[in-house]
Amino acid sequence: MIARYTRPEMGRVWSEENRFRQWREVELAASEALAELGDVPLEAARALRERASFSVERINEIEREVRHDVIAFTTAIAESMKAAGHGDASRWFHYGLTSNDVVDTAQALLVKESSALIVTALESLIAVLKRRAFEFKDAVQIGRTHGVHAEPITFGLKVALWYDEAVRSLDRLRAAAEEMRVGKISGAVGTFGHIGPQAEERICAKLGLKPAPIASQVISRDRHANFVSALALVAALCEKIALEVRHLQRTEVREAEEPFSSSQKGSSAMPHKRNPVTSEQICGLARVVRSNVQAAFEDIALWHERDISHSSVERVILPDSTILVDYLLAKTIWLVDGMRVHPERMRRNLDSTRGLVFSGQLLLDLAAAGMLREEAYRLVQGHAMQAWENEGDFRGAVEGDERIRQYLDVQQLQYTFSLERQLGNVSAIFARVFDRGPA
Repeated sequence: MIARYTRPEMGRVWSEENRFRQWREVELAASEALAELGDVPLEAARALRERASFSVERINEIEREVRHDVIAFTTAIAESMKAAGHGDASRWFHYGLTSNDVVDTAQALLVKESSALIVTALESLIAVLKRRAFEFKDAVQIGRTHGVHAEPITFGLKVALWYDEAVRSLDRLRAAAEEMRVGKISGAVGTFGHIGPQAEERICAKLGLKPAPIASQVISRDRHANFVSALALVAALCEKIALEVRHLQRTEVREAEEPFSSSQKGSSAMPHKRNPVTSEQICGLARVVRSNVQAAFEDIALWHERDISHSSVERVILPDSTILVDYLLAKTIWLVDGMRVHPERMRRNLDSTRGLVFSGQLLLDLAAAGMLREEAYRLVQGHAMQAWENEGDFRGAVEGDERIRQYLDVQQLQYTFSLERQLGNVSAIFARVFDRGPA
């Protein structure tokens, strides 16, 4: 991933330095576990823990010659042990292991690190969403279906919907990350031909992992596909929020807008512009994360006990997906936290159709008062279409219609057009969303 979208902590997780550091940690855990079981000299395991070192530059230099990254890594470690006067101990480094014992197990450690950062960020987004939902709990807004005025809502309900989805995203991500918290030290085809299950259990325990119940040369990639899918759903949530802000920021709507600093410039040619550039960026980058899901699913089916087709894919999609979701969450938190909301404009937009948005309630009230539903629908729709075409006063036309007045008096019609009635269950909805305990 390019530096522009890489935050420092997440960048560190996926750095070459950290990748090799985690490889070393797996190797050292293996040496120590095997020493405890009597298969490796204890002195050698201690020397490896104290002296095994590497430089990224040297590993890359060796790889250019041998064209195998794990061999380049073990060779560099052996060189460091020799230079430290413990060359004999290096023969116990990578003892009994295959490359993917190391790579797959270390990858679980990298996913563990990266997912922890994302979980923390998602928890922060949830907290911001909750705060802003309550802030605008009673800010009346028109609800839109198909982009057209439907019935009244509150802006707080819109944000509460995002909160509810964010909580589910957090649950999914935690579950997917836990499913990825497995290692395998079972050899070239998963048969424990050189190191037994007991050793694997010890090694994984030292690393804070669980052993995969069964593996081939690699851990089954359905776990990875599920993890990337969970990341994609987080990205989709970020896009959902950003897309809504983009729509609400349109000049004709202007009910909410993303932050815009005093020194910010919106357009090189039009000084008046306040473009939702961050929201648009969020929408664009979310597409990249979603596209990685397809690649992750393609990695599930491998030849026999494993081929290498998935490896190059994962070198891209795992760092890129976690880096981008980390970035997207930071931007979405900034967007929601600083979002400018205009309740007065919301109310003007709601009132602009002069009561049209209460047509559904009028239909129900007429039916309840005794008018046949089909007749009531024709009557209400007739007034609604007239008001729509001519930008007329729907409520005024309804109140002046004697056919309607036969069923509903002035007081009853006032109740029909009551916002308080329409939104009387907002508190009940908030209780359902927010009274279920912490996320």
